Amino acid sequence: MSLASPILAALAVAWLVWPRRGLIARCRHALLLSDRLRREDALKHVLKLEANRQVATVESVAGALHIRSDQAATLLEDMEQGGLLSYSEGRLLLRPAGRELAVHVIRAHRLWESYLAEQTGVAESEWHQRAERQEHFLSRQETRALSARLGYPQQDPHGDSIPDERGELDGDCGQPLNAAPLNTPLVLTHIEDEPELIYAQIAAEGLSAGMKAVVIEKTPKRIRFRADGAEHVLAPILANNISVALLPETSTQELFAEEYLASLRPGQSARVLGLARGCRGAERRRLLDLGFVPGTIIEMEMVSPGGDPTAYRVRGALIALRREQSRLIRISRATPLAA
Repeated sequence: MSLASPILAALAVAWLVWPRRGLIARCRHALLLSDRLRREDALKHVLKLEANRQVATVESVAGALHIRSDQAATLLEDMEQGGLLSYSEGRLLLRPAGRELAVHVIRAHRLWESYLAEQTGVAESEWHQRAERQEHFLSRQETRALSARLGYPQQDPHGDSIPDERGELDGDCGQPLNAAPLNTPLVLTHIEDEPELIYAQIAAEGLSAGMKAVVIEKTPKRIRFRADGAEHVLAPILANNISVALLPETSTQELFAEEYLASLRPGQSARVLGLARGCRGAERRRLLDLGFVPGTIIEMEMVSPGGDPTAYRVRGALIALRREQSRLIRISRATPLAA
């Protein structure tokens, strides 16, 4: 028998049982982490339903976590024994320790989405999934520091309220876009980011919380509306994931009169009023750095042969913007102020 055989056998055993770094230790760690993430996701689900005056059940937890009902029941039983929640008469109720942890996880998620939106170039379609992972690993101290870095935001990019460390979670506000009256000024208050496929389609339309809107047409097959100067058409199943509230101090005429830089024609000029609410992060900083600030006079010079991009004269410089960028800049064609 060669000397190599016992050495290889010893190495194989060490690879399996080595403390903290062996295969068995890593598998045990992965299982413990998976259990913790499931507990925290279940607590989030219960708190969100409670905030919206709904009742969480074993079945709703199973659906939210994509597990079987028997797995959900076992998970909730362990959480009840751990003092995180109670189960009575078919209702799940959070105990103080469970509520505190649920608030922290939701707070971490929404702050991380705000960070991705405001201070990175990460695509909007990725915000939610990245925050779903990061929410479980931010400590309370790190979450507190992130909030301070962002200027203590009250809402995340989707319009959801960000609770303070020991605060109550506010429920979703507004009504579904499907139920909104025709020809009535509205504001988009919330864009639901689940399920992912539906959210991706809404994000592709460039819609975001804070936009002013008016519904033009409603049929069983589509909702046609105007939001921040652009017209959109959505299937009812998509529109149901957008919440709106009435804007009583704004007239429909004012909404239709709003204009964006994309509407200019060669030789026309206008004054910048500001950037759209949906313009965030690196894109917003770039446009501001280029001179698209309130009061600046912009003149459209030319359109490329392919129709996009378009060249604008800004403070003596010629700047090319894509159409989706020029749709983010609010303008007024009234008599321009001195540049």
